[in-house]
Amino acid sequence: MHTGISSTLPAPNLHVFHPRRASFMCNNSTLNPVVSSSAAPSSTRQHLSNLEKLLQKTNQTGPEGVVKGCSNGSVETKGKVLLERLNLSRIWPEMSAADDMSPRNLNRLQRLLSKTMEYSPRNNLGSRWREYHGCHDWSGLLDPLDENLRREVVRYGEFVQAAYHCFHSNPAMSADEAPLPRHVSLPERSYKVTKSLYATSSVGLPQWVDDVAPNLGWMTQQSSWMGFVAVCDDKREIQRMGRRDIVIALRGTATCLEWTENFRAQLVEISESDDPTQKAGCGFLSLHKTPGAHVPSLAESVVDEVQRLTEIYKGENLSITITGHSLGAALSLLVADEISSCAPQVPPIAVFSFGGPRVGNKGFADQLNEKNVKVLRIVNSQDLITKVPGVFIDGRLKQDPDKLEEEQRNESFARVFNMLENNNPWAYSHVGTELKVDTKMSPYLKPNADVACCHDLEAYLHLVDGFLSMECPFRSNAKRSLAKLIDNQKSNVKQLYTDEALSLNLERRDSFSISMVSCLPSPSR
Repeated sequence: MHTGISSTLPAPNLHVFHPRRASFMCNNSTLNPVVSSSAAPSSTRQHLSNLEKLLQKTNQTGPEGVVKGCSNGSVETKGKVLLERLNLSRIWPEMSAADDMSPRNLNRLQRLLSKTMEYSPRNNLGSRWREYHGCHDWSGLLDPLDENLRREVVRYGEFVQAAYHCFHSNPAMSADEAPLPRHVSLPERSYKVTKSLYATSSVGLPQWVDDVAPNLGWMTQQSSWMGFVAVCDDKREIQRMGRRDIVIALRGTATCLEWTENFRAQLVEISESDDPTQKAGCGFLSLHKTPGAHVPSLAESVVDEVQRLTEIYKGENLSITITGHSLGAALSLLVADEISSCAPQVPPIAVFSFGGPRVGNKGFADQLNEKNVKVLRIVNSQDLITKVPGVFIDGRLKQDPDKLEEEQRNESFARVFNMLENNNPWAYSHVGTELKVDTKMSPYLKPNADVACCHDLEAYLHLVDGFLSMECPFRSNAKRSLAKLIDNQKSNVKQLYTDEALSLNLERRDSFSISMVSCLPSPSR
């Protein structure tokens, strides 16, 4: 009696059979079972043939060292065998990762393009949560990048993606009435959204703009939904993290007036500060402090909600994590400064910013340090936004420590430097600790990727997920799916990968609509 597959078994269910089982093996192929021509329909045979091609099992070396499936004696084949025998990965370790990322490895490429997002491990942070939250400025965790910190950084970046998605799903706001409650599809089922945040521009477009282009709609509105406050309410996740986490997530620039505020880059005094030397960008302060016709200012909303939540969870271990991208990264620093003194005892505050511009001067940076606000700036070396606005005076000197030390000993230079720093309306300074990634280190992205790709949030998360250390910039076992990256930045992904993605015939757009819908919507106040 033949051992075979029933002819009534539909082809889509063939995955339940494991090709490694001996009873289903054949000498000629690791995938073809012993099936009689009468027992299996042509569709089944075709399915098995396609599966065999997909798993790339034909190019195997036999017991005599002959490469099967391509042993035609060509120069290309002989050269390939020679390179394999050289084992160059021992000489250049990064070549091992590059070979593992090759589009010839369709198994791996298919997994990275699959619908199911695979994450780095979520270990129990326990008593070390303050360290991962930046109490020691992430010393010893960045190079090589600690796997727990990597997962936390990516996780907070996904909160910002949820803010983008919520805004673009319904960007318009009525100018005549207060906005209705919003629903945010969070990537984290263990968090719930408690409040929506709005930013308002203090400048408006002339009336003739609305007359000439009445269909611009939400692009010209003064107040817009900017992000949300969420709190972890899952006991298991609270136990894993070692505390209850409050997240404030802020999206990047979207409307015309937000772009207008971005270009108002002159440094101005922070009105609530007692120190006149503490200054921040005029446009950023405007979006942070200006109330709308029917919504409070961003600063007021955040302070009220943080005070409410800290009172509700009084007595628990709490943390406040502020995360944002681009404009949202800039506003994150202002929000952190605002809430750091909103109560006598504020929980530890950390900022995870992606592609953030400079926000204030050295006085502003010193103020955040004095308030013990911890900032981790994730920066792409190729991202121009991280190098603006203003003049980075102290950055030029920090490139040469010996020169800086020598010049600081010169009393006259110190006086001149302080005068320039305090009076120059363009003298910006960066804040916090930097985690630097680089587009050129990704085996998938083109080294000459354009400005939009270098600033794209998904590209940032792709680079962080792959970053291992400065010695080996992209790990071979990166977890993050490539589907969204290809969907957003197809022209900046290497042609080899886009071609292979097309050949796998994966419905990338459908996969993301499914994944977003699968997130639990969280009502916001």
